[in-house]
Amino acid sequence: MLGRKKTEAATLEQLEEQAHQDRPGAKNRPTPKRREAEAARRRPLIETDRKAAAQRDRAASREERAKQQQAMMRGEEWALLPRDRGVARRYMRDYVDARWNIAEFTMPALIVAMVLSLLVGQFKNPALITAVMVLTYGVILLGIVEQTIVHYAMKRKFAATHPGEIWPPRAGFYSGMRAFQLRPTRVPRPQVKRGQHPR
Repeated sequence: MLGRKKTEAATLEQLEEQAHQDRPGAKNRPTPKRREAEAARRRPLIETDRKAAAQRDRAASREERAKQQQAMMRGEEWALLPRDRGVARRYMRDYVDARWNIAEFTMPALIVAMVLSLLVGQFKNPALITAVMVLTYGVILLGIVEQTIVHYAMKRKFAATHPGEIWPPRAGFYSGMRAFQLRPTRVPRPQVKRGQHPR
């Protein structure tokens, strides 16, 4: 009799262990009571750990700024600075980015001129010094003349394709400054390819 009871007790324990074994696809844990779930979700209205709260705020702020920066680079209107917003400003950016501009070669020309001036200074040759100066100021002057012509052509085409839209003040300065920048450094980043002129 005692032996049979021990066997039955051992069998019951084995059955209970099998019942509590983890099953694939199952939750394998008891459902928490409503009171326990609400307590886990509950947060104090006043943060007790100010240092942790400040760290969380800084992390959230950094993440938000990073998202806005990426959106600005993509040219999304909501993330742009006030100087870059509007239909006309977008048209100017696309018009300049679609062209090969003499003005964008100004920076490389200045770097070359600076290197040449260092080399020429050692030889002390007046003709070479003059040639370097002509190269430097010549590229800048050509860029300014080109962008003046481009500005009026762009303004005329914008008026024809966007009747009713206002052409902003100082638009020539805005488009000119973009043209003088190297294409990879422009902000917002170019949204059109070379030759893909806006309509």
